[in-house]
Amino acid sequence: MNFLACDLGGTKVLLGIYKKDVNDGSPKLIFKKKYLSSEWNSFEQILEDFLRNECKNFNTPSSACLAVAGPISNNNAKIINLSWNISGNKLKNKFKFEQCELINDFAVQIYGIPFLKKNQYSTIQNGTNSEGANNELHAIVGAGTGLGIARGIISGKKVKVLASEGGHVEYSPKSKLEWELKIWLQNYLKIDRISCERILSGTGLSRIAEWRLSKPDGQNHPVQKYLKEIRISDNERKKLPEKICNLSKEGDQLMIEVERIWLGAYASLLGDVALQELCFGGLWISGGTAPKHFKNFKSDLFMKQFFDKGRLKDILRTIPLKVILDEEFGLFSAACRANMLLKT
Repeated sequence: MNFLACDLGGTKVLLGIYKKDVNDGSPKLIFKKKYLSSEWNSFEQILEDFLRNECKNFNTPSSACLAVAGPISNNNAKIINLSWNISGNKLKNKFKFEQCELINDFAVQIYGIPFLKKNQYSTIQNGTNSEGANNELHAIVGAGTGLGIARGIISGKKVKVLASEGGHVEYSPKSKLEWELKIWLQNYLKIDRISCERILSGTGLSRIAEWRLSKPDGQNHPVQKYLKEIRISDNERKKLPEKICNLSKEGDQLMIEVERIWLGAYASLLGDVALQELCFGGLWISGGTAPKHFKNFKSDLFMKQFFDKGRLKDILRTIPLKVILDEEFGLFSAACRANMLLKT
């Protein structure tokens, strides 16, 4: 039997047809296609084109899992940026799926963890077995367009997802410099509260750069021209994080400083999550930034901030810390869940 997976965001929609791998039961990709959301009036039109035109030579999927960038209620989702309303039940009836489930695009990644292949992730620390520890508990954190956090209980191939909005917890500065950044951001955005997502996302990285370049020594920096453009275009803002990282790699001292502030805050949050969840099964770093920053995650700077939890720092050494390298892990995870739906 075939099954369908979808990773649905505000910019693009990635669809895939899978079948079960006979060797290990994991999803095996048959065919996939990417659609630009802005070119279509509804998700239903995209799915119809995919199934009727692109996949007409394949068997109709028996189940479907749609990973959606947004909140889910009663198997329904509203994509605000696109004015799309999506009903899993309506899609199930129209396309004759046996099961069709909508799930948050970050929470869905918990379903993919038990089926990961070695080329899809890498280990920063293995952790040490702690007596009495529950190795079924996992947590996943990912910085990308936003900041996602999810938790889960994994027992063999059985998965229980525990969704979280932990990315919106309060940002806690740890230095005078970070306090200065927080106050600047409050004034710049005209808000009273700064969440971790405001700092630890692609947008957050660009905001840190704006703050740093507002100082006298940054007035003539070449990134200033990009800052003028992003104040006009959100699309240009999305390109800035990559620009910052490239300049940092080239030795630009101000951008190195910007990246280090971002990495330090990220590491600190990961340490907080590890302590809060006691995820002895593993703490996973995911999101669009993960493959790009893998070397940074292994750096002394990053690990020092991760372990900087006072009397409880030794607990963090017992927790496995791993990085998802597969840039399409969201689609893969949706396929894992669609595969599980075949049994329900």
